[in-house]
Amino acid sequence: MNQIYKCFQRSLVMTSLAIGVAPQSLAADKGVAVQSRVFFQDSANATLYWADITAGDNPTLSTPELVEGFPKLDSEKQSLVQMRHASGMLMVGVRDEEDGEFQSGWVLIDTGVREEEHGDHSHWYYEREPAVRASMLDDSQGNPAHMYCYDGVFYLANDSKNGFTRLDPASIESNDNAAAIQAKAAFHAGGGDHITLAVCDGVAVSTWAGRDGENAGRIDVTPVSASGAAAVQHSFPLGYSGLHGATAVGGKFFFAPSDGICWVDSGQLLKTAPNNVKVHHLDLGKDGDVPRRTGSFTDHADHVLFVSGKGEATSLGIVHATDSEPEVQMISIPVKEGSRASGPIVIKPRKKTPLAFVFHDHAAGVDAANVATVFELDPNGDGMYADAKTSTQIDVGNSAVVGHSGHHDLAADAGGSFAWITNPGDQSLSVLSLKEMKIIGTHKLPCTPGHLLSIGGRGKKL
Repeated sequence: MNQIYKCFQRSLVMTSLAIGVAPQSLAADKGVAVQSRVFFQDSANATLYWADITAGDNPTLSTPELVEGFPKLDSEKQSLVQMRHASGMLMVGVRDEEDGEFQSGWVLIDTGVREEEHGDHSHWYYEREPAVRASMLDDSQGNPAHMYCYDGVFYLANDSKNGFTRLDPASIESNDNAAAIQAKAAFHAGGGDHITLAVCDGVAVSTWAGRDGENAGRIDVTPVSASGAAAVQHSFPLGYSGLHGATAVGGKFFFAPSDGICWVDSGQLLKTAPNNVKVHHLDLGKDGDVPRRTGSFTDHADHVLFVSGKGEATSLGIVHATDSEPEVQMISIPVKEGSRASGPIVIKPRKKTPLAFVFHDHAAGVDAANVATVFELDPNGDGMYADAKTSTQIDVGNSAVVGHSGHHDLAADAGGSFAWITNPGDQSLSVLSLKEMKIIGTHKLPCTPGHLLSIGGRGKKL
């Protein structure tokens, strides 16, 4: 059936040539120079597409295809959540509308992309088309909403099971079948409600999300291993509740409660009695009488970034995590009424300062500008972001926010030459030249794109 489909693709290309329409390059063509391989979720149909972006001054998108072997999900009852990639593998979480009682879990995909590291650069090989290696979907996976990748290892929160699953993609052998891979997915106790988690130095901290009750502000501490953990080692009170966000940078764990940001030293967690854990608090100010907060973190180098506030009071926050007493640096992002900041997403252009993108997203029916604010994070190149500043604002396609979906997403090729931006309201993907900082092309997609990943740099299909 797959061969029939590819023949049909080629016939479409020949037809387009006959009528003078420039065809999209074909994903199956060998020897083609590729800039990157992209994966994007189809939010409406709960499935996953991939395409290759051919190299050149004006990169083009190959015909998007569904990932081979991706399970057929019920889009009325199930949705794809976050996805991450490492060691040539991509893992995506699956959530259902029945608190995990229908079918939830994860899907693991071999991306077909191999990296060969050479010190200060890498060679990229596009060896085969992506395909599912294994999946775990049933009524016992705890309905995940959050997925992380720490030190090249996947961690999937199992909300209704009060724990998380650890899977190291580097441990997977070429001859491992689905059952062997499933056996390597190890459950660890830790966290509850709507779990967020972080891992550092072999220790995981996982949150309890409630604002009230005996578990409000509770943090569980669990050593991680390939064999899992049936119970947490201990728990400690953060002193702040409403937790929705956690990360680990610079030997510290950071948490996002309903008031500001908290952090603890990772080195003390297995050595200190739970009630003696020293919790540090970073104040983000207030909107009226309500403390400002953030809902998630973005890591880059030794820094933690986030957005906080609403409307004209929106800001990009930056924390240099390796400081002994970190402080918050805030840069204003005036967001017009009807829109809300989404991000930040950080990329490193070739031979340039790292950039942070914050999209001004809104529902489809809102009359507001479709833009992204771009920040230069390290203008003087000293590795510190104390001189971070607003760089420019770019026009993008339409967003179409409904709940957590419909936001723009952005990813870049590994070489930092181009970035790709999804436009859910237009069902398209735009190509952004990072050298010129302008969009140089837009390609129609066969779906409304959700989360986006870009894997690999310039290389050839084998």
